[in-house]
Amino acid sequence: MAAHEGEAGAPEVAPGAGGGLEAPYSTLESRWHQMFPQLSADDMVRVRRFGTPQSWRAGEKLFSIGQTGRGMYLVTSGCVRIVRRDGLGREHAITEQGPGHFLAEVGTLSGRPALVDGVAVTDTDGYAIPPERLRALLVAEAELGERIMRALILRRVGLIEFGSGPVLVGHGAEPLLLSLQAFLRRNGYPHTVIDIDADHDCSCLLEYAKAPASDFPLVICPDGSVLRAPDEGQLASCLGLLPEFDPHHVYDVVVVGAGPAGLATAVYAASEGLSVAVFDCRSPGGQAGASARIENYLGFPTGISGQALAGRAFVQALKFGAHMAIPLEVKALHCGADPIRLELVDGRMIPTHTVVIATGAQYRRPGIPALERFEGRGIYYWASPVEAKLCRDEPVMLVGGGNSAGQAAVYLASNAAHVHMLVRGAGLAATMSRYLIDRLGALPNLTLHTHAQITALDGEGWLSRVRYEAPAESPQPIEMDVRHLFLFIGADPNTAWLRTCNAEVDDKGFVRTGGGSLGCASAVPYPLQTSVPGVFAIGDVRSGSTKRVAAAVGEGAAVVAQIHDYLAKVQQVAVAL
Repeated sequence: MAAHEGEAGAPEVAPGAGGGLEAPYSTLESRWHQMFPQLSADDMVRVRRFGTPQSWRAGEKLFSIGQTGRGMYLVTSGCVRIVRRDGLGREHAITEQGPGHFLAEVGTLSGRPALVDGVAVTDTDGYAIPPERLRALLVAEAELGERIMRALILRRVGLIEFGSGPVLVGHGAEPLLLSLQAFLRRNGYPHTVIDIDADHDCSCLLEYAKAPASDFPLVICPDGSVLRAPDEGQLASCLGLLPEFDPHHVYDVVVVGAGPAGLATAVYAASEGLSVAVFDCRSPGGQAGASARIENYLGFPTGISGQALAGRAFVQALKFGAHMAIPLEVKALHCGADPIRLELVDGRMIPTHTVVIATGAQYRRPGIPALERFEGRGIYYWASPVEAKLCRDEPVMLVGGGNSAGQAAVYLASNAAHVHMLVRGAGLAATMSRYLIDRLGALPNLTLHTHAQITALDGEGWLSRVRYEAPAESPQPIEMDVRHLFLFIGADPNTAWLRTCNAEVDDKGFVRTGGGSLGCASAVPYPLQTSVPGVFAIGDVRSGSTKRVAAAVGEGAAVVAQIHDYLAKVQQVAVAL
């Protein structure tokens, strides 16, 4: 999702085509040979086993931006030019690929729409490897598959750096523009943002500049269509991100939630041959995606961002054939029979033998007057580069004392003039890891305010002033001029959609696990099963869970063994009947 690298040497990217006639990508110049490797004759033989021969005449398009992905292409003779273009019609040739080169990107694994054009420069021959055969190739040919996968990821990083794809046009930091920008970034989708107030010299936008304020932000899609103040669902639909489903296919397991726990289940279940679908209404990563740097996750001594970790897991799940339905929201769960059915917000019903609830939790909205009025207008529940850019060289305030709050504070301190961190308690020792406390203590531009609580917000349209009480600092309420307030306080479970299933929850709404029954059979003591047979819960949404990324990943892996056993017993019951 960004270009920083972790210990494994793979780029931090999430879901997603590639293709130099253009100068090498700034942060990827040293890896150009990995981005566009040329396969040996032996490698080509191994790849051809998974495809079918095809030919194209000079000038013919192999694929076009927005066209449903048909898979990877291996060029055996001739030459293909890869071209990127944006919604304003600006085209840039990326590279020309000849014999021994392959044309694909991460989205190819799941048949997502192409992000670039591929045009035959000369009469060209090659092989087409459809998505399911490409996934089989990556698994069967491990060493070759590693090289191909690395190239697919690096190509996506390059497109993100160059800003291909849709063009977002808006006025400064308007909330909807920020929301759409964050949505595309978290989903690893290349895009360009143009501030129509600042970029006065962009003559190509003259026809849009006079649009009424209600039309902004505008999104100019690669096919030339224009969306006016769209929501995330409309944008996803325009870009072809919403997946199709076979209404007659019954999944072995559907995972609801694509945070670390849900992605772990998807990877382990799909790699073991189960039919898997994953639903999330926003993007991979969940709440962990808000972590700028996780430094205590096993195997990453230099740390890794939450988005990077989710991005790698997302690609792994695609590799093993999991159906990633992001962004799509589940409206209700209808259980009590086999198959269980998930109802989507668009009315579609998805049948499955088991369900894994991995919807996590969301940061709590404190009872501060006027809070909703400033959400997106100075109040944020996420600290990404989008928000960090807004508060560069300005003071910011952050409320919260957990690890996510600490990670966000460290990240913001590298951009903001000063970070004021408010906590209700006497300090951070009871709620935050020691390494983060030490890191915060070493920051010269961070002040910790203890026993502090916000009481009022003020501003004309946008937040401009915060009032808080901190008896240790002053007997009177303190006012501070702050335009950016980040809230990381507590968490509420995302379980409203479970009301139709009657899965038991605790007094705070988190899902109880630890047993259930299988029809008329005796109780089946699956530690991660809910009170409803075939419905499991993992990660932060589960009552009593350890709220750590590593614990969530562990539960995501552990639940797969329990699902295998549950499915086997269901089959035994069915045979007996």
